[in-house]
Amino acid sequence: MPDNIKITMPDGSVREYDSGTTGMDIAQSISKSLAKASIAIKLNGELSDLSLPITADTSIEIIKRADEDALEMIRHDAAHVMAEAVQSLFPGTQVTIGPSIENGFYYDFARDEPFSTDDLAAIEKEMRKIVERGAAFEREVWDRNEAIAYFKDKGEIYKAELIEDLPESEDITIYRQGGWLDLCRGPHMPTTRNVGTAFKLLKVAGAYWRGDSSRAMLTRIYGTAWRDDKELKAYLHQLEEAEKRDHRKLGNEMDLYHFQTEAQGSVFWHPKGFTIYNQLEGYIRRRLNNVGYQEIKTPQLIDNKLWEASGHWGKYRENMFVVPDEIPNTDEDGPVVSDKAFDKLMALKPMNCPAHVQVFNQGTKSYRDLPMRLAEFGCCHRNEPHGALHGLMRVRQMTQDDAHIFCTEDQITSESVAFCDLVKTVYSDLGFDDVKIVLALRPDERAGTDEVWDKAEEGLRRALVEAGLEFEEAENEGAFYGPKIEYHIRDAIGRSWQCGTLQLDFVLPERLDASYVGEDGAKHRPVMLHRAILGSLERFIGVMIESYAGKLPLWLAPTQCVVATITGKAEEYAQEVYQALLDAGVRAELDIRNEKINYKVREHSVGKVPVLYVVGVREAEEKTVAIRRLGSKAQSIEALDDALASLKEEIKPPF
Repeated sequence: MPDNIKITMPDGSVREYDSGTTGMDIAQSISKSLAKASIAIKLNGELSDLSLPITADTSIEIIKRADEDALEMIRHDAAHVMAEAVQSLFPGTQVTIGPSIENGFYYDFARDEPFSTDDLAAIEKEMRKIVERGAAFEREVWDRNEAIAYFKDKGEIYKAELIEDLPESEDITIYRQGGWLDLCRGPHMPTTRNVGTAFKLLKVAGAYWRGDSSRAMLTRIYGTAWRDDKELKAYLHQLEEAEKRDHRKLGNEMDLYHFQTEAQGSVFWHPKGFTIYNQLEGYIRRRLNNVGYQEIKTPQLIDNKLWEASGHWGKYRENMFVVPDEIPNTDEDGPVVSDKAFDKLMALKPMNCPAHVQVFNQGTKSYRDLPMRLAEFGCCHRNEPHGALHGLMRVRQMTQDDAHIFCTEDQITSESVAFCDLVKTVYSDLGFDDVKIVLALRPDERAGTDEVWDKAEEGLRRALVEAGLEFEEAENEGAFYGPKIEYHIRDAIGRSWQCGTLQLDFVLPERLDASYVGEDGAKHRPVMLHRAILGSLERFIGVMIESYAGKLPLWLAPTQCVVATITGKAEEYAQEVYQALLDAGVRAELDIRNEKINYKVREHSVGKVPVLYVVGVREAEEKTVAIRRLGSKAQSIEALDDALASLKEEIKPPF
């Protein structure tokens, strides 16, 4: 007789089954309808195949296609279906790696002739045939050497390399779907039919094998997959909206900034773009000043010894821009680089925290000085790969609204709650009221002991509870020196952006020997709270441009009002209106070009100017302005003094 195993159901009840029972067996024991709807199970919180034998006591959750967890599996299986379709249509193509990703999936292919978007329709058609056939996903465990030999014989050198690099202790699992198979850890749904038809291939791109620029260039095909056509249609609509709102396109139309190859990943801000930047920075500065932050400025170029002491050198070295701290010796024949020139290294700072500890360490600090809140709009550099750069969203040079709070352990909760309140106010002022909060817990690679991490995680958890905030917990997502609270804001078209963070750190003060004199006269380590609200100003401006589709709040708009003439006879009055706007503190422009008014209106609409004062002979005689608002065809006539008074109130920043 097989041993019995105990299965804990989602409602807490416990049932006994024979060892070797599968998830499908359990679903069928509950009801036939549940078994029919099931696509996978969770064992102790981990997704698993319905067909996998269960041999130990465990908790179980049966996953149906309508569940949120189904999305990852639908996309994973869709990647396998796409790979089969590609090899069916294009013999000789090698499949490499194909994971599910946020909102979809991709697969990288090795082929002499790269794929193009012209190939996507045929691949998609073949995928639908494979889904319709409904072949079962069958899991097999192979001998390592036999698996390597099999894929090499097929000419699948990339698959063979993947197997060779796997740990000796790891099972080599293969999944079949009819006559096609692939190396995969799984899990998978029962059949290809479970993928459904709510998928679409989106684009092709180049990708280096294993992300290494020295390796072969592959072709990556991206797709998206959803539970039903309604979800797919909504996502494709979101993509269309995102394309219209692309900050790179709008940045060009609004003349905000540009990038060029001579400074990869660094922004050339134009006057209008830098106006947005300064207004946003000024707003945050006022908020910080009002709640007791002190602003500082620290060097960008710092000796690598500090980065070694902080632990960043070992963790981030490859992402840092490093330079020698000495000019090489030269002779008559030109520069000669000596070994001595590289004995000392400097690095452009990728983050501000070690420098802030240096400011704290100057002079003796007392418990009476705490909490000490040090803020910096710190310019940081990170050596991001060229292929990862993306407008304002992914840059090499960025300015963070960074600050570090040095406090006692007793002050952790109050300081964290105060920061949560500040974040809520700022996001609301900037138009983001839909905010998800995630508590990111210890990663596998981390500094500090488990005891320190237990204390840090509980400190942030307690602060979120006291602040009355709902939150999720994410395993393995914390920073290497401490757990963090993440703030994910949702934009106008439903996309989520992770911006603000609060990280609780017991480690860095210890590494950099920060201390204060306590009430008992002895030295103590301060706790360090790393915090940012916007994250980087560049990225947040990109998010705002896209969320607002360029139609920024009036206080933030680079040009708040344009005075445009209908006829040259109104130029003198237009000059008068323009000067009155400037005197009222309005960021205004004057358009007296010899162009038709409809042309001017269209041009300023493209530039996302929120208010247009149109003046002609009648307006000049009556001392009025015809007001047009961005996005509206309506026009109102107001006395100049009334219009100025109203606009002056409207342009006031939220704080």
